[in-house]
Amino acid sequence: MNKKLILLVALLISFSVVYFNFGHLLTLDQVKAFHQNVQSDIQANLLMYSAIYFISYVVVTALSIPGAAVVTLLGAALFGFWWSLLLVSFASTIGATIAFLSSRYLLREWVDSKFKDKLVAINEGVEKDGAFYLLTLRLIPVFPFFLINLLMGLTKISVGRFYLFSQLGMLPGTMVYLNAGTQLSEITSLSGLISPQILGSLALLGLFPIMIKFVMAQIQKRRSQVKE
Repeated sequence: MNKKLILLVALLISFSVVYFNFGHLLTLDQVKAFHQNVQSDIQANLLMYSAIYFISYVVVTALSIPGAAVVTLLGAALFGFWWSLLLVSFASTIGATIAFLSSRYLLREWVDSKFKDKLVAINEGVEKDGAFYLLTLRLIPVFPFFLINLLMGLTKISVGRFYLFSQLGMLPGTMVYLNAGTQLSEITSLSGLISPQILGSLALLGLFPIMIKFVMAQIQKRRSQVKE
């Protein structure tokens, strides 16, 4: 049997096992109950719980399992803002890169046939702005998170650039969610995240890529002047 087909079957089986056995646990009520039960244990076994959380987040992201937002909130509630920021930032980017590679080497034909219309826009954006286009998509996601991972796998962007600009682009949004997660015990529904403070942070996300583009344009202009 073709090696790619074997890997694809293994990927689908892994997704099915994780989703159908643990998908029901990714709810806000379950997360809050879990938080109360393990908080004391985490203080005594920080590295162990951090490793479990990190690996779980990579799997959730790589397999595009629904519930990543809730798992992000859980991280802040369990580990505090700064430690969870370190864990989530790297875990989400590693998971996204695994999905990216799966699309490029395993799911290319399926992704191309399923999202061909959206792939045209992605290719045009990468052709015009390169990795900055990916950065913009991460900051202002026109497409769902998992779809960006899959579609980018079919572009010419390198793995290294995908990883770097994904981590940079997702960092501000990650900080917003983790900030909300530190208040997990007071949140009764996901709608509770829509507060003036959170909305203000999201508004800043919209301005962030414009600021970056302006700075990059100024840097490019100065380089051109130096060359002249």
